[in-house]
Amino acid sequence: MSFQAYLDTIEKKTGLTPRQLLARAEERGLKGPDVKAADVVAWLAEDYGLGRGHAMALVHVIKNGPTLSQRHVGTTGAHRDPSDTLWLDGIATNPHA
Repeated sequence: MSFQAYLDTIEKKTGLTPRQLLARAEERGLKGPDVKAADVVAWLAEDYGLGRGHAMALVHVIKNGPTLSQRHVGTTGAHRDPSDTLWLDGIATNPHA
């Protein structure tokens, strides 16, 4: 599953866009490159019932922003994405959907 697909599924499960979840994470002090993945995973499991895999996709965005490593772009691997930039503003507005 691509990183974008994980983010899209998070939106479907929570009703919140990735950008809205990032704002909520920041309100909780969960921001920046030094955030602990376990803290984000625990928060998302408790408040939204998300599993580790989905939570780790959001951890990536919290730590690194919406840019992906080129190793995932245009590949055939499990986390392949067509673009090096994740769409955070919701499925309905994604021009690549």
